[in-house]
Amino acid sequence: MGDLELAACQPIELLAEHFNPNADIPYGVTVEHVRAAMNDFLDFLGFMNTQLNSKVIQRLETMLMTANFSSMVGEFVGAAIPKHCDTLVGNAYHNGHPDMLPANMYVNDSVQYGEEGIEIKASRYLKGWQGHNAENAWLMVFCFEASRQKDAADGKPPMPLRFLKVCGAQLSAEKDWRFSGRLKTSRRTITASVAASGYEKMMANWIYLAPELQVQGGLL
Repeated sequence: MGDLELAACQPIELLAEHFNPNADIPYGVTVEHVRAAMNDFLDFLGFMNTQLNSKVIQRLETMLMTANFSSMVGEFVGAAIPKHCDTLVGNAYHNGHPDMLPANMYVNDSVQYGEEGIEIKASRYLKGWQGHNAENAWLMVFCFEASRQKDAADGKPPMPLRFLKVCGAQLSAEKDWRFSGRLKTSRRTITASVAASGYEKMMANWIYLAPELQVQGGLL
């Protein structure tokens, strides 16, 4: 597969100085818990991609559909944070909301829709994050860059995955989301997007920023 492909199997490591020690995360979650969960994912992806490469199989991020890979990133991190933070548990309800719940708050740590907890999303985009519903939720978003399925066909070189930023805040269903319309001929599912007000809340409480997204005296 070549040296560039092999090099791209190993994600870019996180550096402690890129985390915000003043980030305010509820339910006993700390920046260190988030960092540990992100490192768990980087270790997992590096191991899996290296093994795939040894069998001349493409990396996960170029094998899976773009949305499916983003879902995998979010689901992995959402499962990893409770491993490091004993005040949170994963929501045992299938497709329940939110993804992580305060430990022992709900019967069997399971709820179809709860007001308390943290919802996790992962995205290749730095803003305009989407969900199927506008919801009152503490939302944490993990933004990353990585190769895509179509990169080889487009002549783009292999690129290792890298986290770009993490941010989170309590969002209001009425004020911090807006619904995205669709054409009459479209079959796309109607979705809600985080509005400017929600984005500003989340960026005011950034948890991780890659160095190029930081500027002296402020944030890009």
